[in-house]
Amino acid sequence: MSSSAQWTDELSRARLHVVTGKGGTGKTTVAAALALALASGGRRVLLVEVEGRQGIAQVFDTAPLPYSEERIAAAPGGGEVRALAVDAEAALLEYLSMFYNLGFAGRTLRKMGAIEFATTLAPGLRDVLLTGKVKECVRRTDSGGRHVYDAVVLDAPPTGRVVKFLDVTKAMADLAKVGPIRSQSDGVVRLLHSGDTAVHLVTLLEEMPVRETLDAVAELDAADLRPGAVITNRVRPPRLPARSVNAAADGRVDADRVRTGLVAAGLDLDSDVLEGLVEETVEHAIRVQAEQRARADLGTADLPALELPELTDAVDTGALYELAELLGEQGVR
Repeated sequence: MSSSAQWTDELSRARLHVVTGKGGTGKTTVAAALALALASGGRRVLLVEVEGRQGIAQVFDTAPLPYSEERIAAAPGGGEVRALAVDAEAALLEYLSMFYNLGFAGRTLRKMGAIEFATTLAPGLRDVLLTGKVKECVRRTDSGGRHVYDAVVLDAPPTGRVVKFLDVTKAMADLAKVGPIRSQSDGVVRLLHSGDTAVHLVTLLEEMPVRETLDAVAELDAADLRPGAVITNRVRPPRLPARSVNAAADGRVDADRVRTGLVAAGLDLDSDVLEGLVEETVEHAIRVQAEQRARADLGTADLPALELPELTDAVDTGALYELAELLGEQGVR
């Protein structure tokens, strides 16, 4: 992959990095690694989730996150990552307290089930509350006027739902036309449709995730939301020379030549084992061909492209740092 295809200066200037992907592509793992990479060199980054899955706590192997910004990891060079699990009900109570001075009344409303009623009456309200909290974190400044967070990474809903989640303009159709809710929503719209926001798409080199990724890029463009980078996860290295892939995929594998090579390496295998190796070689070549087609299809999106390898062991905190370092080598900063 050429350096021109990787992270860009424009992406480095973004302050909100939305990470989405088809279910099963590892978007939460990638979001966590991206947060660590962005925090390197002394920066402070907030990693946010909004789906109630406690996915961040799982990948960092910590206790479930409360509705508060907790320090979850240190980054190379003195940086840090904080994490926040946004809960729609807590966000609504916070909102009522902040804009309407209804803290106590809000708690009473919760007991009455009014939170559920409100979000059922206006389905877009839940997304406005969640994205509104993210916006507040992005825009928050300290007493000196400096942003509290150098970047915010949002582990967003999957690609099939991400545009509806982010397109607060449509959600507002059912809500108030004036007042604090409208003002809050307008602020979210300005952030999400500005150069401060980039929506990164996590995919695998497989047909369905690639198709969903390309569909999501088109939907983002249509909604005037800015696609960021395509991050291909769990990339496996080819085990065959490039010149041999097509022949092997067609079943043209010289078993005698394979046996000769194995004997030269000190391995004398029986016929059944050798036949199994030949079959695995053909299957591998077919997979490599399919991945080459998938990579070419992703190239049609004409977006910065990054790749992360398949990890041999389960994802743990050490693996997240490894992935973050690989993102850094591809220009993430």
